[in-house]
Amino acid sequence: MAVTPNIRGALFMALSMAGFTINDSIVKLLTDEMSVAQVMFLRGVIATALIYMLARHQRALRPLRLLRDKWVALRVFGEVGGTITFLIGLSQVPIANASAILQALPLAVTMGAAMFLSEPVGWRRWLAILIGFAGVLIIIRPGLEGFSPYSLMILGTVLLAATRDIATRKIDATIPSLLISTVTSAAVALAGLVLIVPMGGWAPVNASQMSMIAVAACLLLVGYQFIIMAMREGEISFIAPFRYTGLLWAVLMGYLLFGEIPDIFMIVGGSIVIGSGLFTLYRERVRSKAKPASRAAVRHSS
Repeated sequence: MAVTPNIRGALFMALSMAGFTINDSIVKLLTDEMSVAQVMFLRGVIATALIYMLARHQRALRPLRLLRDKWVALRVFGEVGGTITFLIGLSQVPIANASAILQALPLAVTMGAAMFLSEPVGWRRWLAILIGFAGVLIIIRPGLEGFSPYSLMILGTVLLAATRDIATRKIDATIPSLLISTVTSAAVALAGLVLIVPMGGWAPVNASQMSMIAVAACLLLVGYQFIIMAMREGEISFIAPFRYTGLLWAVLMGYLLFGEIPDIFMIVGGSIVIGSGLFTLYRERVRSKAKPASRAAVRHSS
């Protein structure tokens, strides 16, 4: 049986989420011993070198003038900002909670597309977006015991990552994914270097820590590359739900590495967010199927 673009995109998204989430778990372990900025820099240097070599091997290093595209710049901004806010938040909150908040990303992408790209969004999807963000508030639980202001950093990550994903869809298809990944990874590493002193300075790094950073960098490469490939394959309404596999990995990693057991707020809030996201994507599929039918009816009547 032939593998359709939708199936390829779904597999790419699932692989990307596994890479990102296991990488996040390693980074969370490392932030107990060094600053977030130092981890960003070291991991970014290794990841950039790996991506660069792969891009060069596949002849994807086109002239840099191709990167003058405003959507590439916006994607890099979203990735750098999202990485900084996420790693700061992740260092202080359970990984399952952080991942559950991130599940609001498809809702934020839908909202952003409606607000900034003039894509039509009906009242049902707007309602689902509002309900989904109510689920995020349940996870964050502002004003209640157990609230962490660092959860708001993860919420900021959602908005920045939505900016990144919307920009990715607008990038010219002639610009290779590996070239975009190389530039993005280098920008994240540079941001980490700039922030090392403001965020506590340099800590000594031993061989064990460097090995963990190298593994995290390899997983980051998997995440970067496959999420770009996923967003460029098939229908986003089919592919996007596979982003939720990241939450399963986060719960597993949280339990195995940190002894974290999801609380009732995370379970209820996460379920609401995922349910709202799936409904939003379902409505998108209904809308996209209705368009060809309405066009056919117009042609027939004419």
